[in-house]
Amino acid sequence: MSLAEAIENEDDEALRASDVAGGSRSRERRCIVSGEVLPESKLIRFVVSPDGEVTPDVAAKLPGRGIWVGITALKTAVAKNLFAKAAKANVKVAPDLVARVETRLVERIQSDLGMARRAGLFVMGFDSVLRALQSDAPPALLLEASDGAADGKRKIFGACHARGLKIQTVECLTSAELSVAVGRENVIHAALKSGRLQERLSLDAGRLSSLRSVAMPVSPIERDV
Repeated sequence: MSLAEAIENEDDEALRASDVAGGSRSRERRCIVSGEVLPESKLIRFVVSPDGEVTPDVAAKLPGRGIWVGITALKTAVAKNLFAKAAKANVKVAPDLVARVETRLVERIQSDLGMARRAGLFVMGFDSVLRALQSDAPPALLLEASDGAADGKRKIFGACHARGLKIQTVECLTSAELSVAVGRENVIHAALKSGRLQERLSLDAGRLSSLRSVAMPVSPIERDV
């Protein structure tokens, strides 16, 4: 069976579900470029709009049959117009489609951070993050501005190391992007409590990191501090 036939025969529902930590389910889809079946955390969904334009659907909620592309294969999909092959129709692909995906991921993360702050699940600032790390209920996710000073980050990671905390760290947003998300200036250090918002933000941050070719940092406990 050819790749095109395999994609055509697949429902727009999950190909299969895999157990992940915490008992949640992770859906998997097939990339139209490589033919690989990948978790949604490594893919971006697209739909074709009524006027025939390929539209990013980073939340995977827009109506219509989904076209799934691996994040690392987005440029290839655009360059070779593989969307038309997958859709079996003439479609319009914007030359800046990859940049649009990046913008929508940033906006989605910023929206989630804003909601987390309003819900009291978010702390920001060097001293506040340090206090949160030393509390009885430390945060589940650290956010460090990609353009923040290395010295402050080392101290934050050192505090994690001292307590033996294995907390995921996200460094794919700039200080300006973090600041816009929470309505404050010069935000460098932030942290998020465990929960659904944290899980979704973690997934989107992983996708944005891949798109920006920024390696997701290892847990601070594994760093050389």
